[in-house]
Amino acid sequence: MKQQQHGALSAFDYALYATVVITWGAAWLPLRLQLGVVSPEVSAVWRFLLGGLIVFGWLVAAKGRVRFPPADHLRFAVLGLTMFSFNFLAAYYAGFHLNGGLLAILFSLTAVVNPVYAALLGRGGLNRRIVLGAVIGVIGVTFLFGPKILAVEGEAGTLTGVVLMLLSIFIFSTGNMFSAAFQARGLPVLSANAWSMLYGTAFIALFALFRGQPFIVEWTPKYVLSILWLAVAGTAVGFFAYVTLIGRIGTGRTGYVTVLMPLVALVLSTFFEGYTWTIYAFAGVALVLIGNAMVLSAPAKPKT
Repeated sequence: MKQQQHGALSAFDYALYATVVITWGAAWLPLRLQLGVVSPEVSAVWRFLLGGLIVFGWLVAAKGRVRFPPADHLRFAVLGLTMFSFNFLAAYYAGFHLNGGLLAILFSLTAVVNPVYAALLGRGGLNRRIVLGAVIGVIGVTFLFGPKILAVEGEAGTLTGVVLMLLSIFIFSTGNMFSAAFQARGLPVLSANAWSMLYGTAFIALFALFRGQPFIVEWTPKYVLSILWLAVAGTAVGFFAYVTLIGRIGTGRTGYVTVLMPLVALVLSTFFEGYTWTIYAFAGVALVLIGNAMVLSAPAKPKT
């Protein structure tokens, strides 16, 4: 699939952007609502198992390609490992320490990590605008979390949450690089998502078994509705739109969704989690978003 690295976005591209921003921006609150009775590993299994089955049903109904050679299944397993399993498991555990809005703000650093990662792999170039934007983004994160980390009382888990989310971003960005490369080889998005979600489910299920976690469901409206939202909207629909964008316009420009996504999450966190805005929070959020926008608006160097 030819990537529109420099061309104007089409109406379909904008529709994909809006889909990802809404479904992912509204996913961080439901993620935290799952924490408690059921272990994060098992919650992730239910989420991706249901999401994978939905995508598989979609694939079959659309008469998409289902059979692939072993080499492609290895590629699907890599995507399952990096985009549909342990990256989200790290985010689940970070949710014990950070609210949904802050999780989304940290995840937005994907917009900075993706082009830097691509440059390190020789798939793009860095310029002063990207470097400056990255520095501004890091300063913004410091404004957001520094006071909490340095607080004498409480907030002791803030640093743990930040580290876990940074781990999640690194794994996810690795998956982004693989996804772009595999799509360039011609692997269909819907088929890749379906198989990758099921492989990711298998990886997390094995990890849950290794840890001795019981495979249970919390039969409450809060838990069941949050699983349904994450499986259907956040996973099946959101990821299809996201990886389709990667294939159409590249990993760097696709990262713009992470600039807008935190705004949705912060609004929800303010109303439903009682997130308290301080001068440091306002400054931090503004700097992170400005830094991300600078990185993503920087002209990309053509691939060689």
